[in-house]
Amino acid sequence: MSALLCDGKIARILTYILHGLVNGLVMDITAMKNAFEEFSKNAPPQGAISNGRTENDFQLPIELSYEIDAWGRVRKNVESHREAAQASAADLATVNLAMHAQLALFYFQARSLDAQEQLLQSTVAQYEQALQLNQVRFQGGVGSEVEVEQARTQLETTRAQAQDVGVLRAQCEHAVATLIGKPATSFSLAPLPLRTPPPPIPTGVPSELLERRPDIASAERPMAAANARIGEAKAAYYPLLSLTAAGGFESGAITTLLQGPAGLWSVGGQAIQTLFDGGRRRAASDQAVAAYDQTVATYREPVLTSFQQVEDNLAALRILENEAKTQNEAVVAAQKSLDLSIQRYKGGVTSFLEVTVAQSATLSDEATAVNILGRRMVAAVQLIQALGGGWDSTSLPERPECCGKLAMNAN
Repeated sequence: MSALLCDGKIARILTYILHGLVNGLVMDITAMKNAFEEFSKNAPPQGAISNGRTENDFQLPIELSYEIDAWGRVRKNVESHREAAQASAADLATVNLAMHAQLALFYFQARSLDAQEQLLQSTVAQYEQALQLNQVRFQGGVGSEVEVEQARTQLETTRAQAQDVGVLRAQCEHAVATLIGKPATSFSLAPLPLRTPPPPIPTGVPSELLERRPDIASAERPMAAANARIGEAKAAYYPLLSLTAAGGFESGAITTLLQGPAGLWSVGGQAIQTLFDGGRRRAASDQAVAAYDQTVATYREPVLTSFQQVEDNLAALRILENEAKTQNEAVVAAQKSLDLSIQRYKGGVTSFLEVTVAQSATLSDEATAVNILGRRMVAAVQLIQALGGGWDSTSLPERPECCGKLAMNAN
């Protein structure tokens, strides 16, 4: 809302600036027109005939001019452009960080899917043994055909789940290939199930966070540039001071143009002060202030968003860690229940239906544990991204010409 209000203020100020530009333009054109007419009256045209003779005037001039930056106008102009270049460098770092984070996310998702596929494959092997056991019991007249078909249904369902995981895993692998710039057909990731939890990540204090995120620097640099443009607009109230030096050669004959007597030189200074501009300078100054207010309002959003992202992922890691401990206890309990059900079934105390229910519960708990571990890794990657991924504000170029080096380092 603050940025929108600043936009409206800038629009009104631009109207005043346009009005001042029109007034100043009319005055400048009139002054130039009068000066040109006066010059035309007093100066004869080139090649004019004087007393029946044609006179030539050959000149080889050299002029030098230097503006004295007494009020900081040039300095502020350079400073604003340097801040804009640093903002572009921060934008590049933001994109670079996002690409690396996306690559890490796809990689760990692929490893989590490897763990799920390994779990399903090991479960398929257990279900195959259960099917063989039921077939032997049925052939021996101890079991029923219903139990055989229950075991077969559970086996084929788990096989289908394992094959379905392969689709997602292939998509993650192809995404990794695209992000590293390789064709998906010529890239492959060897299966490596995810088993290790994420390491503890130091977060730092909030004041350090403002210097470690490139998107915050990208929003802060335009604010600094807008502040420099305020100084540039204020400098317009003061006169322009400049030193000029002119020299060269002038002669009526080209053969004597470069001789000593044909040389001429002059040194001087000048001060130019605008006396009336129809409010143009005041409107330009107001516009610079309004633009600065807009950048301040825009700067607040990424700052607040960064703190939110850090807290969200810290909370996710903390909660998921506790959930992982609870889920591991559930896996242990489900496995114990499955072992007891198998013993009861082999002893003829219960039907295979009890074993089927215990197997489904065990598989579900183990899959949930694998999923939680994958979510913890995703939250860790997102937290590192929210903390800047090791980036620091000192990585910004001190001068605009260093941006090329930053781009090379980013690659």
